[in-house]
Amino acid sequence: MKPEVNRRIVDVIIPVYKPEKDFYKLVERLEKQTVPIRHIHIMHTVDGMDLSELAGKYENLLLTEIRPEKFDHGGTRDQAARMSDADILVFFTQDALPKGKDLIENLIRPLENDKTAVSFARQLPREDCAIIERYVRKFNYPEKSRIKSEEDLEELGIKTFFSSNVCAAYNRRIYLEVGGFEKQTILNEDMLFAARCIKQGYSVSYTAEAKVIHSHNYTHLQQFRRNFDVAVSQAQHPEIFCGIKSEKEGIRLVKSGAVYLLRTGRPFKVLSLFWGSAVKYAGFFMGKHYRSLPKRMILCCTMFPAYWKRVM
Repeated sequence: MKPEVNRRIVDVIIPVYKPEKDFYKLVERLEKQTVPIRHIHIMHTVDGMDLSELAGKYENLLLTEIRPEKFDHGGTRDQAARMSDADILVFFTQDALPKGKDLIENLIRPLENDKTAVSFARQLPREDCAIIERYVRKFNYPEKSRIKSEEDLEELGIKTFFSSNVCAAYNRRIYLEVGGFEKQTILNEDMLFAARCIKQGYSVSYTAEAKVIHSHNYTHLQQFRRNFDVAVSQAQHPEIFCGIKSEKEGIRLVKSGAVYLLRTGRPFKVLSLFWGSAVKYAGFFMGKHYRSLPKRMILCCTMFPAYWKRVM
């Protein structure tokens, strides 16, 4: 007999924009999970593609279309969350692929503890993942699970708040109690929510037994822009991030990454690691000080110009 948590109602929520083949694989794999999924909510940003055929193929798939100018990283997910009355809400990005039929079963297990608000999965690199990004996945998503609470702030620093909506399960009761995802946020809605939960006495589970395949081979410019947006989200919330340094964790990644590349016989990659890290830091630094930048420069630095057109 499966544990009681597996009889709780589970809904999955996936924001979708210009879906590629991995999105369809994701839906197929979700339908084969050991824990039944009541509904798969697709929040489809209208892009000219018709997903009605997919919705007709699966009885438990619900399709909601939204206009591109209405999409918001936190607001769109929150809209879907409030459309559901499930006990557990599982969020995916459209390019994450479950590894194994027991992903959901493993992911929701930590939520048996009523003080655990979020459980997020381990991300494994794709086959085409570049060596440095492959190490970053290993660094950020280790083999060992960990429950994080406010007591870990001194040891982990900003990593205490780290969470990822690439694949994460939420106790819906706590989700509503804490207030849901931040609306009108450029990025980082998952980390902002995790931070608020931890500050209110709840815990966040990094659940390494739950695995998804997900990675990107970003260019240096894309990394710059992503780090710019991450820093903007932190600068907008000093009540959470004030006094908690992010740079220390970045330095630790660079040092351990360089050692890894040397030990594995790739010394020529160390320079690329240093250059890429410098580009990331430059993006992060500028994002921290975005209020001092002219609008034109902000639009050059961001991955999400539509966000700025809404808020400026």
